[in-house]
Amino acid sequence: MNNKKHGYEGLLIVIEGTDGSGKSTQVNMLSDYIKDKCYGCTVSEWKTSRLISGVINEAKEKNLLNTTTFSLLYAADYTDRLENEIIPALKAGFVVLMDRYIYTAYVRDSVRGHDIKWVKNLYSFAPQPDLVFYLNVPPQTLIKRLIAKNGALDYFESGRDIGLSTDIYNSFEIYQKRCLDEYKKLEKEYNFIEIDGTKSKEEIHQLIKNKIDILLNSKN
Repeated sequence: MNNKKHGYEGLLIVIEGTDGSGKSTQVNMLSDYIKDKCYGCTVSEWKTSRLISGVINEAKEKNLLNTTTFSLLYAADYTDRLENEIIPALKAGFVVLMDRYIYTAYVRDSVRGHDIKWVKNLYSFAPQPDLVFYLNVPPQTLIKRLIAKNGALDYFESGRDIGLSTDIYNSFEIYQKRCLDEYKKLEKEYNFIEIDGTKSKEEIHQLIKNKIDILLNSKN
């Protein structure tokens, strides 16, 4: 029987959050868990289209992205992955795990000045997920995690491209707070399951597993 939300046999599950929220860790743990339960499972990550991701990286390196180009390139990346990875897997009955989804675009594009209605229209063809988990982490915790991991803060993840502050740490905090405000607006509208991202990865994984098990059992 086709899924009521998107019309395909498989399940579409999203882990949302900013850089440093732990979403990629949770996606990987969840992928292993689902495969261990003998379900087909595939992962699609933000900005990984073989067709578009290289273009985005090159444009970022040369600082060529204005806000509209930024939006459209990421939309193209998502569209390519949707047609070549996500929908084929859903049609085959797989569980598709998304490391970020269209909500990331809603948040980033809104913070960069685009009208949210314009952004939503840009992604109006996107399938509706079965579950959306949102890992909420305060900016100061994100700063510590990202510096520990990368040794520095990312130019775009700090909002430096939109001139928030000449100090990268202050810019990061302003940008991330604005992102968190946008996520809060989306949370009720799209039924996010909010999880405290400062919990241990094991605690978070257990909370996610509990919800996933209910969905998988209903699929059988």
